[in-house]
Amino acid sequence: MTKNSRARPPRTRNTTPDPDRLERIVADANRARAAREQGYRERALKILPWVCTRCARSFERARLRELTVHHRDGNHDNNPPDGSNWELLCVYCHENEHAREVDAALGGGEAAPARAGASHRPLEGLADLLKKKPRG
Repeated sequence: MTKNSRARPPRTRNTTPDPDRLERIVADANRARAAREQGYRERALKILPWVCTRCARSFERARLRELTVHHRDGNHDNNPPDGSNWELLCVYCHENEHAREVDAALGGGEAAPARAGASHRPLEGLADLLKKKPRG
C-alpha cells in the first residue's frame, strides 16, 4: 500500500436537512443574482435592443452570449445608468473594433474611422408608431 492510498474511513452523510443552511444558500444565491443584475452587461441587455449596432444582426435569448457590451469611450468604469456609453456588438464586430484600435495604436494605419453604424434600423419608426392612436 502506498502512502497516498491509505484506507480512509467512509464518510457518513447527515441525512437530516438543516433549514438554516438552506436559508443561507438561498440568501447567498439571491444576493449573487442581485449583484449580477447590477452589472453593466445585465443593465445594458435590459435597456438596449438585442441588435448588434455594427452589423444589425438581431439576437434571441438563447444566443445572447454572442452579444457583448462595448464601452464607446473605452472606459469600463464609465457606466451611466442610461447606458449612453454602451453599445451592443456581436462577438465578431466587437473583436474587429478592438483589433482596429490595436492596429491604429501600433501604427498599422489611421485611427479607427468613425463608423456609420448599421444600415438597417429596425427601430427607426418606433416612436412614430407609438404616437399613433389605435383605431377603435
